[in-house]
Amino acid sequence: MYLPISFNFLFTKANILMMRHIMQLCLLMAGGVMVLIACDTLLPKAQLDHDLLDGPIGELTPEQNALFLEGDRGFNDEIFTPATGLGPIFVASSCGSCHAGDGKGHPFTTLTRFGQTDETGNQFLHLGGPQLQNRGIPGHTAEAIPAGATMSKFMPPANTGLGLLGALSDAQLLARADPEDRDGDGISGVVNWIDAPHFFKPQWFHQALNGKYIGRFGKKAAAIDLLHQTVNAYKQDMGITSEFDPEDPINYAVSGQAGDVAPDPEVASSTVNAVVFYLRTLRVPIQRNVSDAGVIAGKQVFTKTGCAGCHTPAWTTPKSDIAVLSNQTFAPYTDLLLHDMGKDLDDGYTEGTAKTSEWRTPPLWGLGLSKNSQGGNVFLLHDGRARSIDAAIRLHGGEGAKSRDTYSQLTASDRDNLLQFLDSL
Repeated sequence: MYLPISFNFLFTKANILMMRHIMQLCLLMAGGVMVLIACDTLLPKAQLDHDLLDGPIGELTPEQNALFLEGDRGFNDEIFTPATGLGPIFVASSCGSCHAGDGKGHPFTTLTRFGQTDETGNQFLHLGGPQLQNRGIPGHTAEAIPAGATMSKFMPPANTGLGLLGALSDAQLLARADPEDRDGDGISGVVNWIDAPHFFKPQWFHQALNGKYIGRFGKKAAAIDLLHQTVNAYKQDMGITSEFDPEDPINYAVSGQAGDVAPDPEVASSTVNAVVFYLRTLRVPIQRNVSDAGVIAGKQVFTKTGCAGCHTPAWTTPKSDIAVLSNQTFAPYTDLLLHDMGKDLDDGYTEGTAKTSEWRTPPLWGLGLSKNSQGGNVFLLHDGRARSIDAAIRLHGGEGAKSRDTYSQLTASDRDNLLQFLDSL
């Protein structure tokens, strides 16, 4: 019996090969779909913008974007070794090791400051102050706190939105200050007057008083601008010299003498400037759950308890040399001023003209993301002693005592709403 011609044609050699290729293609396509499904199952989901702290603040020019990326590499990717200038005594080997994902530090990365108890200045600079460098490269001994020196632990802060804080004018900060508490609200924020380093170049918005300038960065507001902060971090955290501060770190534990001026800076000025630009143009945290009823109600409680007296919700920048920082209204929840926080937070150490019990109001933006860079937990206040937002509030004293007491008397519902709001920032 013969097959019909049309059916017989299917079994020619050429068509058999064609069918085989089609079947192989189908199998490959099916396999590819399975691989994609498997990858989609195994790979982590991309994080949403409001869960991230790193990235540029807005649209940068191509040249600015290249500088931002250069600064990102300098901050997060460059790990120093003794061969590339680390030490001889130091705390960390890279910028990013203390600011994971540009977020807050961890107790393992906490810095120790020592040597100053009043406005007369640090009396232990000849013994390694103001920062303890607790690690040493081979052949060098790490520092120890000298006898008689008071000290304080400083938790590394988050880096986001610093450019906007730096773009505010001194006049804006002074307008918020109330040294004599003339309005009678119990809050008398003051600025910290700092001796400027030799490389500091005043901008149009800086104001001087007896040769000193207003600090705004750091736990005690001891750094005037981000270049000041960055140069200090290279030197004091990593023992890295630059053209801005070329003297080798002091290792009194070994020699008891000051360091020499390094003939070749260990980090290029271009890298330092790129890191500064990176810090100036990092994005601001995006508030989450803004439409949640508890968050909306909690914001009202925040104002009612008086928290906004120090944690100023909104600022607007004047004109800046970086376009994306000009005329921007933002919500950092800080007044950048020093406040007396009471005896429980008085470590007996200070910087500039700040008293030992005075601390700069920390920005609250990004508060709910703190655990992302702190190993799943939170460590709040200047030294990380508070393990929750509730604990941090209850440790407020001095100028914060009134708000603390009001918080303690809130209904459970109002307190929960306030904590929801703070966690959303």
